[in-house]
Amino acid sequence: MSDLAITGGTLVLPDGLRPGTLLLQGGAIAGILGADETFDAAGILDATGLHVLPGAVDIHCHIRSPAYPHRGTVASETAAAAAGGVTSVFEMPITDPCCNSPEEVRRRRDHFALTAHTDFALYAAPLDLTEAGFEALAAEGVVALKMFTTPAPPGRAREFAGLSHPDTAEQLRVLQLAAKVGLPVVVHAEHPDILDAGHRAAATMDPSVAAIHNIARPVMAEALAVAQLLTLNIKAQARLHIAHVTAAPVLDILRRFAGSSDFSAETCPHYLMHDTDDVAAAGVWGKINPPVRTAADRDALWQALADGTLRHVTTDHAAFAPEEKAAADGDFLSAPPGHPGLEVLVPTVLDGAAHGKVSLAEAARLVAANGADRFGLPGKGRLAKGADADVILADLAGETVVTPESLLTNARTNARLSHGQRYRGRVVRTLLRGRTVWDGTQLTGTPGEGRFVCPHRP
Repeated sequence: MSDLAITGGTLVLPDGLRPGTLLLQGGAIAGILGADETFDAAGILDATGLHVLPGAVDIHCHIRSPAYPHRGTVASETAAAAAGGVTSVFEMPITDPCCNSPEEVRRRRDHFALTAHTDFALYAAPLDLTEAGFEALAAEGVVALKMFTTPAPPGRAREFAGLSHPDTAEQLRVLQLAAKVGLPVVVHAEHPDILDAGHRAAATMDPSVAAIHNIARPVMAEALAVAQLLTLNIKAQARLHIAHVTAAPVLDILRRFAGSSDFSAETCPHYLMHDTDDVAAAGVWGKINPPVRTAADRDALWQALADGTLRHVTTDHAAFAPEEKAAADGDFLSAPPGHPGLEVLVPTVLDGAAHGKVSLAEAARLVAANGADRFGLPGKGRLAKGADADVILADLAGETVVTPESLLTNARTNARLSHGQRYRGRVVRTLLRGRTVWDGTQLTGTPGEGRFVCPHRP
């Protein structure tokens, strides 16, 4: 007898969609039956009229805990994840101090485990540029390494210790060492020289004008850094992943380098759903690094998801306290960059599927299976026998309407790009390892249910 049968819905499986029943036992998927097959289960969850999808795996998230509880806590932000259908978050290493040593990895792991509502993995920053240093981080179970090609922001040296590697030779060394130990490297790619020139140009302009942000951080900075990294990786042959791609010229570079090394790339809901006009309307609350670009870039990103140039959609969720954004109102150059996204990740791809931009099966892969596969978590991201029973029930005929009151993130009032946004499709239930943690209206899980997940190393 299974613990639970999810029956009556349409299963979004790795090989396509079909009616059927999902059997859950001991936190895992025990079986997948056809719609007419009989079963024996202690409990039944009726999914009639709904689609049954794998829980989303957010491969790029910033909670920053424990250093900045006023911005959000592990409990508050993983609660938001559960409400959005995200069952695993990959937490970036930016906190104070930076997560750049085995000791800091253990400290953050233990901290997250106390109150997480979802499963979680941890990134680390490569501070010790030796093979032993990289092996030590891998031994702690980090999911990947994170690197910036830009210098640390002023006053944030502790947060970025080991993250910032603007020197090209250091970037190559990070890639080569990561290749030796089998860890992926995720890179925030902007060229420091182009950024420096952009900031000098922007310094002469009115800082309240939203367009100044794209002048300070132009597409060229992103494109040149990506081209340089891909060139370096021809030699290093690391598992390279380019974070938050924003624009058509960067997509052209990714296509030109196709097949030259093992690389992948992602984009985010704010780049897929918004453009520069939306940022101008939102003010500094819409400031994100790299910036949201033009409507033409937004359309190019959807096309890149459809043709496989981009294989991942992830949040780059970044919660700030309301007063931190408000203090910089009218000054795009000094405002903190970032926007909450955990509760709009799944609605974004469901909406894209509803409008024919991607298929529903591909939408599920973009936010679940592709990330789990890329980062070595075979038990996550798909509805398959033996996989973790991380499941979303979605009403494709429903609608997600975002308001400050509808969000659980601590940064709900800051989510001005999303306020008033309407998405076709709605998450009506989220299960983590077979247990409902979000019932469509409220959080039903308890803090600490989330587990630390480690990758399988090749």
